[in-house]
Amino acid sequence: MKISLFAPFAIPLATPEYVAEYARVAEDCGFHALWAPEHVVLFDEYESKYPYSPDGRMPGGPVGVLEPLGALHFVAALTSRIRLGTGVIILPQRNPVYTAKAAAGVDWLSGGRLDLGIGVGWLAEEMRATGTPFERRGARNRSYVEVMKRLWSDEAGAYADEFYELPDCHFEPKPVQRPHPPLFFGGESEPALRRVAEQGQGWNSAGQTPERMAELLARLDVHLAEQGRTRDEIHVAVSPMRPVGLDDVKAYRDAGVEQVIALGFALGTDQIEPTLTGLAEELAVPAESL
Repeated sequence: MKISLFAPFAIPLATPEYVAEYARVAEDCGFHALWAPEHVVLFDEYESKYPYSPDGRMPGGPVGVLEPLGALHFVAALTSRIRLGTGVIILPQRNPVYTAKAAAGVDWLSGGRLDLGIGVGWLAEEMRATGTPFERRGARNRSYVEVMKRLWSDEAGAYADEFYELPDCHFEPKPVQRPHPPLFFGGESEPALRRVAEQGQGWNSAGQTPERMAELLARLDVHLAEQGRTRDEIHVAVSPMRPVGLDDVKAYRDAGVEQVIALGFALGTDQIEPTLTGLAEELAVPAESL
């Protein structure tokens, strides 16, 4: 079992010194990956329902987080082993060409360590702020993934559909990982599971218990079979979004999960080393033998 960290790269904590120390200690402690979240803007009042809390409100209020691919460029320069994940970028509200460029840059500069987590978003107000329709965001997401794949491929290739028109063009650098970095799709709905089966190499789930993960993985198996694929082709990660112990990790393993993304919040730069060292001794080190 792999133990990773949900990167707490949020303002006011996420100073350059904090991010650098967090990345250094996380790698030294043997964690598998750092996963950086995305929200471009947040709001005091919103009608959208956050899917991972009973009251539909996002915990913590409108906290500002660093742009994930930019933050991971910074982390790539400071590390040599730990994998770098986006958990998750909201692709339908982004330009796919610039996103492909930024993702390829992280993979190139890190020597092939990017895991690109992709979600379709839940906050309609954020999409309106970026000039993107909230409706049909799943179809737009599928289109943008195909645009990025064309740019990452060995040959310059055009792509056109109702959402985007990409002319023949040259794109460098290509990602180190071929044909592209693993794509980890987020979400737990039936459309989300179909996205994993159709286009993914990984699934990044959030807020699910081991029992619920087993149920969802059974559904994923159905969608994979429809695509002529099997679970062996998908890496399954979960962010429980709560503190977990080794017994929880074992339960996730038994459900079919391969990576647990743990919370490792440190409320200051001087707290990073004791916080992550303790978490590594409790979870990461014993999980290696599971």
